[in-house]
Amino acid sequence: MVEKAKAYSLDEAIEILKKCPPVKFDQSLELSLKTGVDAQKSDQQVRGTVSLPNGTGKRITLIVFARGEKIKEALDAGADFAGNEDLFEKIKSGWMDFNAVIATPDMMRDVGKLGKVLGPRGLMPTPKAGTVTNDISKAIAEVKAGKIEFKSDKHGVINAGVGKISFAASKLKENLVAILGAILRSKPATAKGQYVQSLALSTTMGPGLKIDLASVAEIQGAKE
Repeated sequence: MVEKAKAYSLDEAIEILKKCPPVKFDQSLELSLKTGVDAQKSDQQVRGTVSLPNGTGKRITLIVFARGEKIKEALDAGADFAGNEDLFEKIKSGWMDFNAVIATPDMMRDVGKLGKVLGPRGLMPTPKAGTVTNDISKAIAEVKAGKIEFKSDKHGVINAGVGKISFAASKLKENLVAILGAILRSKPATAKGQYVQSLALSTTMGPGLKIDLASVAEIQGAKE
């Protein structure tokens, strides 16, 4: 079904990946986009957030680092766990049964001490991602609704999950258009040359399909 040398449109790639033999779990549809930024320069980091219109399909287990009344506010707004020293100790003991983290600004000095644990997993809260805030209720609602953060790695590559393969093709396309549009808008002002150099789509256990960059150009044209 897959021609290695062929570059597919977004619609073709989604159709093929949905037809691949099923596995025992609902696979994620994953995007891998190579940018042309100089990843060694701090002013050329690509980073931002986007609300996927159809969510990620993942069950969000959210913890909030807060004190006082903010703990009750977090739990009332839908946080799975909220607290401070008790959560710090659980995480230091190896507990990692969560996949999203929000913190109030006054907690960040202590949260920073968990950087070696949270950072590599992409869970460290940041003001830019809207996950360090006093508006806990709003931040929780956004995360639960499908707001994700994307950023380029040291090679200038952005990897992100954009939904489950069980989603309707139209919903996967909407999510892809949303994140690609956000990545295009996040192009650093100092970046030179071709910004999007390659794009591939894959499922968790499936093949990687090269995407025709004309698909990205169409999205860019629609956003301008």
